[in-house]
Amino acid sequence: MQDVALNPAQADLLAQLRSTDEDERTFDPELRRELRAELEARIDPFVGSLPKVPLFLNKHTLSQVHGCEVRFLAEDAERGFAWTPALARGTVAHKAIELSMNLPGSPAPLVLVDDAIDRLRDSDRSLGEWLQTCSEGDRAELRGEANDQVAKFLECWPPLKRTWRPVTESKVSADLCGDAVRLSGKVDLSIGAARGNVAGKVLIDLKTGMFSPAHVDDLRFYALVETLRLGTPPRRVATHYLDSGRLQPEDVTEDVLFAAIDRTAEGVARLVELHHDGREPVVRTGPVCRWCPVLPTCDPGRRHLADADRD
Repeated sequence: MQDVALNPAQADLLAQLRSTDEDERTFDPELRRELRAELEARIDPFVGSLPKVPLFLNKHTLSQVHGCEVRFLAEDAERGFAWTPALARGTVAHKAIELSMNLPGSPAPLVLVDDAIDRLRDSDRSLGEWLQTCSEGDRAELRGEANDQVAKFLECWPPLKRTWRPVTESKVSADLCGDAVRLSGKVDLSIGAARGNVAGKVLIDLKTGMFSPAHVDDLRFYALVETLRLGTPPRRVATHYLDSGRLQPEDVTEDVLFAAIDRTAEGVARLVELHHDGREPVVRTGPVCRWCPVLPTCDPGRRHLADADRD
């Protein structure tokens, strides 16, 4: 791929991702075993009381159980899932971005989106069924929202060279405590690779909307799973906010990984306390109250939103 002229946003993003000699970090090859031993020691006392085995734990479940526990239990009880344009746009956009890396030329974002929809309709069982039966209105909404995401990505990101080893929608997992617990995730975009015990990979989450502290925790969880899987941690993790073009990076250190262990172990403990021990759930108000299924009967949530609307 020939070098192309970069706009200021692309040049700035590349500078934040690029590795220098000062960034180079070599990790102890025993780190993976230490992390696994620590995490298994923390969650093993709860294995016998897990709500189901194996317990599949991802960033969404952790974020929910560390948020409002009343909302978590209400949504967990529903256990229903239905595709909508808002839920499908991320998968479609990520597929379109993957195609942009591998197709010749520079197809327009909407061309990439339409190609992605066609491929997912034929290959992704769950989403494919919805794409085959959704209304024209839903399809039009999906195309518009995914096109917006892809266009913003291509505007702010430099062309991803094949030598950078870019991978989209990469599934990662780690099994713990005799396969009683599985940590899993899907990384939106990864770049680079480890060199032995030298960190080299960057994990990137693509987001719409504004910064949230939960996004930092999400990527720390991914860094932990990647380290348990591979042994060498990622060099850096970063959230890219498509609407603003902002990149929020964090270097991965042992402290970051052990912080992820603390949050994961605490998440398992809360799941057991809520599902098995019958502990009273804690109400935690915030912006998500506006979309909570129990809002009509939640006085703290309604008061929070009323105060926020007055401000």
